[in-house]
Amino acid sequence: MTAHFGRRLRKGAATTAVAAAAVAALSASQAPAATGGHRTLATGQTAPDGSDGSTGRSATGDSPYYTDLPPLSSPNPSPSQSPSIGTPVSVGEAEAGIPATVLDAYKKAEAELAESKPGCNLPWQLLAAIGKVESGQARGGQVDANGTTTSKILGPALDGNGFALIRDTDNGKYDGNSEYDQAVGPMQFIPSTWAWAGRDGNGDGVKDPNNVYDAALAAGHYLCRNDWNLSTDAGLRSAILSYNNSTDYLNTVLSWLEYYRKGTHSVPDGTGTLPSGRSDDGSGASPSPSPSPSTPATSTPSPSPSTPGDTTSPSPSAPATPTPTPTPTPTDTVAKLADAGTAKLTATAGDAFTKKISTRAQDSAGKGVAKVRIRFTIVGSTDATFAGGEKVAQAVTNASGVAVAPALQAGETTGDFTVRATLLGRTITGLDYTASVTPRVADTLARTSTTALTCTPGGEFADQVEVKATYGGAVADKVAATATLIKAADDATENDKGPYFKDADGKTVRTLTGLATDADGLLKLPKLYADDTTGTFLLRITTTGGATLTVELTVAAATDTSSPSPSASADPSPSASPSA
Repeated sequence: MTAHFGRRLRKGAATTAVAAAAVAALSASQAPAATGGHRTLATGQTAPDGSDGSTGRSATGDSPYYTDLPPLSSPNPSPSQSPSIGTPVSVGEAEAGIPATVLDAYKKAEAELAESKPGCNLPWQLLAAIGKVESGQARGGQVDANGTTTSKILGPALDGNGFALIRDTDNGKYDGNSEYDQAVGPMQFIPSTWAWAGRDGNGDGVKDPNNVYDAALAAGHYLCRNDWNLSTDAGLRSAILSYNNSTDYLNTVLSWLEYYRKGTHSVPDGTGTLPSGRSDDGSGASPSPSPSPSTPATSTPSPSPSTPGDTTSPSPSAPATPTPTPTPTPTDTVAKLADAGTAKLTATAGDAFTKKISTRAQDSAGKGVAKVRIRFTIVGSTDATFAGGEKVAQAVTNASGVAVAPALQAGETTGDFTVRATLLGRTITGLDYTASVTPRVADTLARTSTTALTCTPGGEFADQVEVKATYGGAVADKVAATATLIKAADDATENDKGPYFKDADGKTVRTLTGLATDADGLLKLPKLYADDTTGTFLLRITTTGGATLTVELTVAAATDTSSPSPSASADPSPSASPSA
């Protein structure tokens, strides 16, 4: 059954007063920057830039949102530790915890936007703040291993009855409503906005508003449009108001943004805290306050299975119902990560690794654990990446508990680097794999011309030496090479006479290093010059991989090809004409 938002509250005087007072208290008690140094708009004022610029509506259609504010105490749990299931935690620690997959989606979206729209300066904490007020971090992380919510998260029908009037734009594809639109998914996009703003954040080829990776990336791009710079006061305010055009919404998001900036940590999926207060349901009731730090964590019953979206607090007279111990998730049962037969990871610079990393998640009995997420991170000074150019990748374990990382792509930096496998959602010892990038090589060198290389003493060779490198018959590009004028075929010592190259200052050089073949495997050497020594000389070119070519150079005096003048012969005197 589709889970809808539970009871919602009208944004009347009571809601406005509560939100404004709480934001003011938060700002005063935490730091001057608690609201990011932003000017708070007057109650009821709307921003001229609050629409999405395409539909004339906000991303959510100004749907209701959670109005709970963060605790006044700053969160400061150890970032490397997550509260254990059943272990009491303070309100601040509980609120600061973000479900592992949801948190990973926010950070991955931040990384993608840092590359595609660096001028936006999107912090993942802003996505977390919006995700908190829109869906309570996907209802406390109720997502599967791929990041898709276990049931749909839907806002109310936008039928104009206490809400905006937005008639159906998607034929009910996303919200199941063919009459009116409803906000959908953990980031609460209305279908008309998702139609152009949707993104595929988890690489499965589908843009699904119910998937936290897709929704977080779409939200990031939505907030970064119009060239807004989110590190500035104006840019941040405009972006948030475009998501939901409400001053109370702006103040609530800014409060959570500052709270998450002060510290957060990962908690297992499905164990995040759920907000209670909501805006605008037409009831006129005030939002339910967040529990105080002294309230036992077990005083609020879990939602009834028959109404999974209802987070209404129990009547004050109702007896407290102990929270049942949660059923362990697959992630909770993982005790160890082990290698699953990964072969030696070696590749030539610029090539793809032919082998992939395989990691097995095991429980305490050594049995494989399916449907848990493994993160693979490239560590060390290397330009190697996973396919697609990412330094971080994820994979879900199969029925045997094995997760296979995407293929690695070697860069130009040679040497060893590390790929670290870690479990998402719990802190257990990771597993490191060593990968090696070897230099590009060639096994054959050949001249591209058969013209003899000759020169007169003190002159320059008319032709430059050009060679082509191959490896296994294929072009060997970007292969390092060295060229040296040697003394003899059996003596590779640098010659001290005969032909030479010139450096940038015109000085004599007989060894060239740092050479490399081009994309076609070609290497053309600089011009050669000759001193006054005549004879036959040798130029030796070597490459990484052992390919060697020796080229013969000849310096000889010019041959005199002029012909001697023929001897002049006296013309015989003409015979005298006989007398008449």
